[in-house]
Amino acid sequence: MKRQKFVLTAALFILAAVGLAVQEAKPGPKPDDNGFVSIFDGRTLKGWHVSAKTQHGSGGRWVIENGAIIGSQDKPGNGGIVITDAPYGDFEVALEMNNDFGPDSGLFLRSTEQGMAYQALIDYHADGYLMGIYGERFPVRFSEFNFQFLDRPDRIKPGPSTFPLPVSPDLWPDFWKHGTWNVLRASITGNPPTIDTWINGVHFMNWTAKEKVLGDTGGIALQVHGGAFPPNLDLTKLFVRYRNIRVKVLDAAAK
Repeated sequence: MKRQKFVLTAALFILAAVGLAVQEAKPGPKPDDNGFVSIFDGRTLKGWHVSAKTQHGSGGRWVIENGAIIGSQDKPGNGGIVITDAPYGDFEVALEMNNDFGPDSGLFLRSTEQGMAYQALIDYHADGYLMGIYGERFPVRFSEFNFQFLDRPDRIKPGPSTFPLPVSPDLWPDFWKHGTWNVLRASITGNPPTIDTWINGVHFMNWTAKEKVLGDTGGIALQVHGGAFPPNLDLTKLFVRYRNIRVKVLDAAAK
C-alpha cells in the first residue's frame, strides 16, 4: 500500500510540474493547425534538393528513414543544406525534430541557393540555442536568443534577448523531452520581416528586422553545419532528424 501511495504521489507531482511549465509560459499568439500543406512525403526528397553552393560544404548526407529526413556530415567537415524547390514569401512552417545532442542545424527562412537566410536556430548542442533568430551569411550578422543549453539538453540558462524566456530553466526538463519528437514552428511576414517562433506550442521569440536584406521570397531549408563545429565531435556519426514538415501560406495584408 505504501508503494502504491508513493507511485501515485510521484505521478501527481510530475503532472503538477508540467502544468506549472505551461502556466509559466508567456502568453503569445497561438499556433493554428488549420491551412497547412505537407511539403515532405515521408518517403523521398521530392520537392527538395541539396545545394552545393553554401559555405558549409557540398551538401552533406541526407537520407530518408522511418518517415524522416535525416542529415549529417558525409565526411568530416562537409555539411550543407537541403532546400525546397519552391520559393515562399509570407508563411508559417512547422516540423517535428528529434536530433542528436551535438550537431549544429537550423531552419532557414527565405533562403537563397547559397544559404543566405533568416535562420530559426536549431543549435542543439552545448552553448547552443533553439528558435532564436540568426542572419545566415548576412553582411552584418546578428543573433537573437533567450536561452542557451548547458552541457546537457535538459539544462539551460537564460540568454540575452529582450524577449522574455517563456519557460524557466528549472521547469525546462518538464517542457522539453530529448530523444522524442518535439514540435518547432516559425513564421515570417513582411519585408523587412517579422519572425515569430514556437517550441511545443509555446511562443518563444518575436523579432522584427530594421532593414530589407533578402528578397520577398526564398526557399525553406534544413542545415547541417560544416567544418569541425561544434569541435571535438565526430559529426559523421551524429544526426539531425525532421519529419511532418508542413507549410501554411500567409496573407500579410490581412495581418
